[in-house]
Amino acid sequence: MTITINVKGMTCNHCKMAVTNALKELNGVKNVDVHLENGTVDVEYDEAKVTVEKMKEAIEEQGYDVS
Repeated sequence: MTITINVKGMTCNHCKMAVTNALKELNGVKNVDVHLENGTVDVEYDEAKVTVEKMKEAIEEQGYDVS
């Protein structure tokens, strides 16, 4: 399954890496594609292993706002 999450506050490659690494640490996340220009993150994941809420929490723990 793939979801697009809106993330506010990402401005540079450091932001991109922080969000990517936080999501990839979660069991069940298969692929992460961060789009700085429009403030979105596409996440391919196994819904049997990880919830959308867990992914949002992982992003927020890095200091970004999820809408």
